[in-house]
Amino acid sequence: MNLTSQLTALRNESADLLANERAELACRVAKKLEKAGEYEAACDALAEFWPDRSKPPSVAELDELRKAEVLLRIGALAGWLGGAEQYPASQETAKNILTQSIDIFQELGLTAREVEARGDLALCYWREGSYDEARITLDNALKLLGGQDSELKAILLLRAGLVEIYDQKLQDAIQFSEMAAPLVEQSKDHALKGSFHIHYGMIFRRLATPENREDYLDRAFMEYTAAGFHFEEAGNIRYVARVENNLGFLYFTIGRYPDAHHHLERARKLFIKLKDIGTAAQVDETHARTLLAEGRLRQAERMINRAVKTLQNGGQQAVLAEALTTQGTIIARLKSYEKAHALLRSAIEIAQTAGDLEGAGRAYLSIVEELGSRTPTDELAADYRSAVELLSRSQDPATNKRLIACAQVVIDALAQQVERPVADAKTWDGFSIRAEIKKLERQLIARALRDAGGSVTQASKLLGLKHHQSLISLLESRHRDLVEQRSIKKRRRHHLFSKPKGSKKALVQETSGAANQLAVLHVEDNKLIARLVKDVLSSGGLRVEGCVSGAAAWKILKTDARYDVLIVDNNLPGLSGLELILRVRSIPHRRHLPIIMLSGDDVEKEAWRAGVDAYVHKTEVAQLPLTIDRLVKEEESISAEEAAISIE
Repeated sequence: MNLTSQLTALRNESADLLANERAELACRVAKKLEKAGEYEAACDALAEFWPDRSKPPSVAELDELRKAEVLLRIGALAGWLGGAEQYPASQETAKNILTQSIDIFQELGLTAREVEARGDLALCYWREGSYDEARITLDNALKLLGGQDSELKAILLLRAGLVEIYDQKLQDAIQFSEMAAPLVEQSKDHALKGSFHIHYGMIFRRLATPENREDYLDRAFMEYTAAGFHFEEAGNIRYVARVENNLGFLYFTIGRYPDAHHHLERARKLFIKLKDIGTAAQVDETHARTLLAEGRLRQAERMINRAVKTLQNGGQQAVLAEALTTQGTIIARLKSYEKAHALLRSAIEIAQTAGDLEGAGRAYLSIVEELGSRTPTDELAADYRSAVELLSRSQDPATNKRLIACAQVVIDALAQQVERPVADAKTWDGFSIRAEIKKLERQLIARALRDAGGSVTQASKLLGLKHHQSLISLLESRHRDLVEQRSIKKRRRHHLFSKPKGSKKALVQETSGAANQLAVLHVEDNKLIARLVKDVLSSGGLRVEGCVSGAAAWKILKTDARYDVLIVDNNLPGLSGLELILRVRSIPHRRHLPIIMLSGDDVEKEAWRAGVDAYVHKTEVAQLPLTIDRLVKEEESISAEEAAISIE
């Protein structure tokens, strides 16, 4: 049934109904149309109760239940239409209406309806860029829902993930998506399935582009393709257009600009046809970025000017701040430096006011990148410190790369300033280039250790250091206060592989009995690597058994054979290392077995999710003894605590 016939049927059916019955029917039709992305038609369905969108809904004749239902539908539509039509204070209007419905549902004790209203309220905060408020609202809604598994819970989880995607908390977004996955799989709702896949596509696109991860890029394309299929099945053309926009952005980020333009132009046409000028403006912003990357500055300027002009009229402040950042970057490339500086400062202020700290941090980085040579040195250093502080919780790999590159810009500027003669000595009171560099260095090291989970080796790679010993030297000399952030701390000469006054030979003799030796199973099909690992570990008194395939290891591990540590490569014939780890973790007597993945593949994140206790690259085989030492002692400590608890 098309939209016209649905609305005609609604009018015919409601002609002889009472007000409450008309409201109930109108809400049912409006919700169906809203789900299909037909917001204007949904408003028409509710026209009796919302004849003038600039005024509050007319619900005085309705009982409390129908009043709350009408307010819920109108509040949700006000939020969606505010983003599409960009009318002022739209999200505030929507929030006020939704809050009224929440209050009534609370009084009536209708928890599920209250939860739905809170979910729509969270979307209003998300559109504004008030991500913390959106998180709190969704968290409260999920708590109200309790352990109930339903499509409503899946919707809330996906919205929680969406907030984290836009706030660059990608690992958190993955967790929410994984929690929603089984609920989405059980559902027959194509719109819900489409939302799930488009969110996953956005996550993989953000993870892939900084490092050009082809596997993640492929996954992003697959997710977007799946999303497009489900949205078409649901008849939601608005979200089909969103998929096109996302594909355009993905092609832009990997440098396939003609493909980016093709998808962005298609997306814009669809949004304009839907009268969704707000999202069309977001497409224009992506288009401007693509033109900027191609060096077509004047065309990029015209495109971004159109986007900013539209977005300034609406309430989506975080989106506006992002567009202003793009505009400032383009204007800086056109050498209008003062105007660019003003635009970027405006982006920072708007983003911070909205609560989008990540957006403000990215705008600060744009100042360093585009205007570093034209910004006073002390101001530049202050801007960089502000960026580091605002981006302290970011999980976006691209942000980490920008922070490191910008640190070099600031350090170079400080060094050049010291070399130049000082015209006004007053400006240098208390200034120390060494102190400034040390501050920047400390901030970057702390961030790298955090993002690497305390691994010095991984942190060194993030910082671009050739060897992890360089970072250890910095920690032990200039930044001793950061030593505690390491996951593998320096020990006082009492580990498994050396003793204060003895040789390796003595240690091997002391532990030569099979009962006292730590037993290691190493699964590796490369003979050279297998031999190297055996030599390194055997010299420390360990008993190492080799296995050349995942399937063979699986047969062994299902038995009661004693192993203290499992070391696994990922690229194995047949059963992969990741698959083997997942299976091992399903065996009751192997659940706490320390597992190390020793691999040359770039699968560290997947390995952690599968259940490893440590990840070591094949170029760092020498780290294995210390890693095993740490894991065994941790396991012994946990076992001792569990034993103490059982005794009590």
